Formats: sequence, C-alpha cells, structure tokens
Amino acid sequence: MTMDGNGFDLSKARVAIAGLGLMGASLALALKGKCADLDGVEPQADTREAALRLGVVSRAEADPAAILPRADVIVLAAPLAGILDLLVRLPELAPQACVVLDLGSSKQVVVEAMAALPERFDPLGGHPVCGKERLSLDNADAGLYRGAPFVLTPLPRTTDRARLCAEQVVAGIGARLVWMNADAHDAAIAASSHLPYLLASALALATPPEAAALVGPGFRTTGRLAATPSTMMLSVLESNRANVLAALERFRTSLGALEAALRREDSAALQSHLDRAATLYTELTL
Repeated sequence: MTMDGNGFDLSKARVAIAGLGLMGASLALALKGKCADLDGVEPQADTREAALRLGVVSRAEADPAAILPRADVIVLAAPLAGILDLLVRLPELAPQACVVLDLGSSKQVVVEAMAALPERFDPLGGHPVCGKERLSLDNADAGLYRGAPFVLTPLPRTTDRARLCAEQVVAGIGARLVWMNADAHDAAIAASSHLPYLLASALALATPPEAAALVGPGFRTTGRLAATPSTMMLSVLESNRANVLAALERFRTSLGALEAALRREDSAALQSHLDRAATLYTELTL
C-alpha cells in the first residue's frame, strides 16, 4: 500500500505518465529507481517503441485504460489540450483512488477541470518551468528538471497526501519547489514564458531571408523559441489569453519607448532605457 491516511511513500508508488514526449519522458528518466513501477501512455507507436527499447518506462500502451487503473499516481504530461481531454475522461479510465498531477503551463484552466473530478481523485496542478524547443522523446534528459522551478498549484480539495506526493516527486527529480495559486502563476508565466515565445516568433517573421548568411549567436539565442511546435503552444496561448494580451501590451509600451528615443535621436534617453533593461534583466535572472 503506497498511501496510508495522509502519508505517502513514492518508493512504493505505481506511477503512470500520460504523454512520453520531452517532458513526460524526461520525468520518467528522472524518476527511475525512485518509485515501485513506472508506466506510460503514448498514442504514437514509434514513441512507445522507443520508450520501451530505451527503458524509459516498464510498460507503454496507446490506450489509457490499459495503464491508468494500475496507478497510485497519474501524471498528465501531454500538451495542454490533451491534459484537458484526459481530465474529462479520467473518471471512466481510472476507477481507483489516486493522486493526479499535471505538467501544463497554464494552470487556472487545469485546476478548474480538476475540480470537477470525482472525490476519489486527489488532484494538484503542476508546472515545471523548464524544457527545450525540441519536444520529442529523442530529446528527453534525466537532468532536464534539475534546479528548475516546479510550481505546484493546489485546489481547495487537495489533501496533505497529494501535497506530500508532489513534494517527493519534485525532490526526486531535483527540481526547486514553488507553491503558488493558479491565477498568480498564469499572470507570471505569461510574462516569463508565453510572451517570449511570441516575441521569438515575431522576430523570425520580421527577419528577411537575405539576413540568413549573417545569422549568429544573438539571433539564434533570441529566436530559439520560435522553433517550438505551434501544436504545443496554441492551446497554451488561448487558455491564458488575457494574461498574454496584458504582457504584450506592456512589451508594446517598452518597445515604443525605445523606438521613440531612436527616432528622436535622443541618445541619452536610449541609453537610459538600455541601462535600465540591463539592470532589470540581472535582477530577474539572479
């Protein structure tokens, strides 16, 4: 028995990860040897085969009903639209009591869906703030989560047992635990993650093809996120629309100030904006 009252022991838990792309497979690799059993749900046959061949999970099936009923802990690591779909289907897929944790980067929409789950489920929202623009299992890395913030967004119904479970998972993968409410998370992540993706995309769209011969580290670093598949980001942007629009408005104001100083040939104002930006960047990334 992995759970007794409010206690939880990850080393005795059967964990099922739904989604074996970059995030799910990296989580599985980081949890190897830290739980009693580790299985996966993955719709893509080639990804399932690779996960089994590489020993990422013990079992992998396309049908969630073949895996989820055995789990003490279900981790939803699909793209956001897939997470929301699984939460709707979960009551029919998993008849047992279990902890449910997700890895989606928008939290309010997820915790609202979790709140509708039957009482046998013990849900808790989660978002590890890490990743790569290449999202396949081929890019999975056991060290992906190490040192990264891992935000947990509890529901009013979240029990101490679910909190303890999530804390042990976060500690086991070497991430840094951050507790937040879902609204605060979504506002912050719009500025620090969703906006940078849009800015990288805008940069790629604004760069003429003839500049390709001169593309260097600055462009590659700044525009890297534009390579993230839109299928991953579209539902994220739509689910966090109000916060992303507010972040875009703040960016437009900052960009307008830089443009105005440049148009006026006001070197002092331009330098002041750039110096302040350098200071803020240092403070934000300490």
